[in-house]
Amino acid sequence: MEFNLLIVAIAALVPIVLGFIWYNPKVFGTAWMNACGFTTEDLKGGNMAVIFIVSLILSLMLASSLPTMVIHQNGFFQSLMNEPDLTKEGTEIYQYTQDFMNKYGTNFRTFKHGALHGAMVGIFLVLPVLGTNALFERKGVKYILVNVGYWTVCLALMGGIICEFT
Repeated sequence: MEFNLLIVAIAALVPIVLGFIWYNPKVFGTAWMNACGFTTEDLKGGNMAVIFIVSLILSLMLASSLPTMVIHQNGFFQSLMNEPDLTKEGTEIYQYTQDFMNKYGTNFRTFKHGALHGAMVGIFLVLPVLGTNALFERKGVKYILVNVGYWTVCLALMGGIICEFT
């Protein structure tokens, strides 16, 4: 399986685009600010160029890790990755992988399936991490719901894009 950098880069834009919508004051922005204890004035500080550049880099890192979580065929290749002739045309293992991909390479490769796995990452990875942090930071349920909801929707969209188009 090949790593499709263009699709990963497109998926990495999802958190930025969705963030503009999700954290807009007319959507969840006001609830998020209240849950964080921020005012509009608090948010005017900071170097926005640096914030967006670092956010994009982090989004690229996240999008780069998603193919292993949303594409089942990666598990097949992960179990064979130490085979020395895996990528050598004409070898038995190479032919085996070609036969496998010809027969099963398109199974579960839909936006819907990738979105399901992306949402599962949000619920089973993001929720425990952000939830634990929020508890120790003494943040309320609203804070957890706004942020975990955002990341779950992001990961569902990113997973859908990656699974459908990679």
